[in-house]
Amino acid sequence: MTAASPVPAPATPTSADARPTLDTVENATATPDEVQPFAELGLKPDEYQRIRDILGRRPTAAELAMYSVMWSEHCSYKSSKVHLRKFGDATTDEMKQHLLVGIGENAGVVDIGDGWAVTFKVESHNHPSFVEPYQGAATGVGGIVRDIISMGARPVAVMDQLRFGDVDHPDTARVVHGVVSGVGGYGNSLGLPNIGGELVFDGSYQGNPLVNALCVGVLRHEDIHLANASGVGNKVVLFGARTGGDGIGGASILASETFEDGVPAKRPSVQVGDPFMEKVLIECCLELYAAQVVEGIQDLGAAGISCATSELASNGEGGMHVWLDDVLLRDPSLNAGEILMSESQERMMAVVTPDKLEAFLAITGKWDVESSVVGEVNDSGRLTIDHHGQRIVDVDPRTVAHEGPVYDRPYARPAWQDGLNADSLSGSSATAHYPRPSKPDDLRKTALRLLASPNLASKAWVTNQYDRFVQGNTALAQPDDSGVIRVDEATGLGVAIATDANGRYAKLDPRTGAQLALAEAYRNVAASGARPLAVTDCLNFGSPEDPDSMWQLVEAIEGLADACRELGVPVTGGNVSLYNGTGEPGQVDSSIHPTPVVGVLGVLDDVARATPSGWRTEGQSVFLLGTTRAELDGSAWADVAYAHLGGVPPRVDLAAERALADVLVQGARDEFVEAAHDLSEGGLVQALLESSLRFGVGATVSLDGLLARDGVTAFEALFSESTARALVAVPAGEEVRLVDACTARGVPVLKLGTTGSAVEADAGAAEGGADASLVVDGLFTIPLADARDAFEGTLPRLFG
Repeated sequence: MTAASPVPAPATPTSADARPTLDTVENATATPDEVQPFAELGLKPDEYQRIRDILGRRPTAAELAMYSVMWSEHCSYKSSKVHLRKFGDATTDEMKQHLLVGIGENAGVVDIGDGWAVTFKVESHNHPSFVEPYQGAATGVGGIVRDIISMGARPVAVMDQLRFGDVDHPDTARVVHGVVSGVGGYGNSLGLPNIGGELVFDGSYQGNPLVNALCVGVLRHEDIHLANASGVGNKVVLFGARTGGDGIGGASILASETFEDGVPAKRPSVQVGDPFMEKVLIECCLELYAAQVVEGIQDLGAAGISCATSELASNGEGGMHVWLDDVLLRDPSLNAGEILMSESQERMMAVVTPDKLEAFLAITGKWDVESSVVGEVNDSGRLTIDHHGQRIVDVDPRTVAHEGPVYDRPYARPAWQDGLNADSLSGSSATAHYPRPSKPDDLRKTALRLLASPNLASKAWVTNQYDRFVQGNTALAQPDDSGVIRVDEATGLGVAIATDANGRYAKLDPRTGAQLALAEAYRNVAASGARPLAVTDCLNFGSPEDPDSMWQLVEAIEGLADACRELGVPVTGGNVSLYNGTGEPGQVDSSIHPTPVVGVLGVLDDVARATPSGWRTEGQSVFLLGTTRAELDGSAWADVAYAHLGGVPPRVDLAAERALADVLVQGARDEFVEAAHDLSEGGLVQALLESSLRFGVGATVSLDGLLARDGVTAFEALFSESTARALVAVPAGEEVRLVDACTARGVPVLKLGTTGSAVEADAGAAEGGADASLVVDGLFTIPLADARDAFEGTLPRLFG
């Protein structure tokens, strides 16, 4: 062992009698019929038999542990891999022009110009966050940050995409408080701004909350690092935190099955994080890269040492030998399998040439990061591991890391899907059964009711627990449509990121739902003024062994791949989270709503021109871009008013989305759009209220032109969730430029009114006429003070 700080080596037995009994390769060969607990490790009988066939014998206990975690759904993508290839097939040569590193690495890397690159990725930590919400969420943030570090980048921002059960369920508060505290506690301690995300409540997530985390990092082109173990004689160094008993088997136990055994029994499988150790690890890794003393670095996340060693060896040109005795342990009682499976956090593995080992250890020593040489690259083509001088692993690393099971699982459109789609809010009978408000006061009350609903209300109770502006490079953050981060202080070059998903839409049509998630994130990035460039995704679905859930996954992947091709934005990487369900297969409620979370990254030449989502001054013209149709199925109104989910989601028009984005990007670049807000959940009235509340400046608008042009009712105009629409505010004198830009691209454009509260225009205005308000001419007035009470009071009332 070589350590950068004076840490005593683990005690080595001095005689054969003192050694613990090990299941060696020799013993495994001699005892082929020994019964092994493969099922308890998440392996199916045929998978266990395949391992035996690969090895030509039964696996040792350590080998069984390795295969179980690496062949888990979480690590191997065995049920989704055959379909995920569609993302690569959909990526054209034109789409690859900005793609420096694509799918298959720890994170994708995109060229943003001037020699700068950005790496970003979103991943799930769903199951651990239900068992132990604080640590599950915290280590989810830590894990995605380490993925970014391993690419050679400095992490600069995080985001979180959260979905919880019903707000009135007694267990929801436990999960909400734990997860939000975990995300904030870890990210704040790292000094990373949290610039946005999502917060959704729905009963479908009651037993399976979704905790997805995104990180973005910045690097120069020449600083990109890929993880592989090449170069015979190179040393394999494990550094960072010591290996403990937390997270053992997490990938196979937590992320590949349901919770049918109950919560308490799962608790030991949840990792425990230390953000202050990770902060030191970030700086240490960046200095190691700058000193050019590493060939590559692999983070230790899911499957721990099993994953890091097998993936490094599999990605390399030869083999690797590892000695477990020199792994620094927090708990000396761990056996070999537990050491290999432990998912203890804040650990990295590096490949270092012998001539640079001393310099490597000097840097880790400078940062007080413990380091230990645990292996060496060789030309054997095998991954071999010894413990106490005995061979406990001898495998072809590719069979562990990259050649596991690949299933083309059966899938079919669910028997209940047609009935769900037939239950539409359109048609006279539905209108009679689900009355729509039409009187002005009823419309006003409905707007306020939606504004105060948990899914549309202000997220400030959450985001105020996060530091959004640390490091001083945040140009925009929630509640704006996108988070915007400056990359280059000299030029103002920066990136915008938005993530979106709508599980209700995806339940009605998973193909369309995935495309709508992409379209909304794409639109949100463009609304900030950024040119959309690349995509990451986190696909959250039910059991792949349920043909219903598998159909939803396949439909979503195919729909997303097709939409990415049409919009010209490649998928750079992401994550698949399955087994998010506790119901009976074949039932409409067997799993969570299918939830494909899509993150879009865009580029701004100068973040000083980033467009906020609300207007700052009075007297600007308010325009609606896009076409409004009577599309209310799956809408926020349907959910809040009637708890209804049925029919078909809004129409997808990707050509219209692309044209709209071009206008929004040009408006920011040429400075004739001063505010822009996409229209999505809650429709036009929600966007008008949010834009007014953003800086406390009201607006006076009329729906007459919209009703006449698009043939909709006032109710439909206010609450429809038609896509490819945005609300913009334009300074006086710039209207012609906006109209010309829209006309040139075929984007419908309509002036609704002006910013500022012309309260005298409405008889229902607040007495005195001084309060800022949203005035919908001829229908209603909502004082912003009332709107703010409704908007900002909900989450504090629910969660304190």
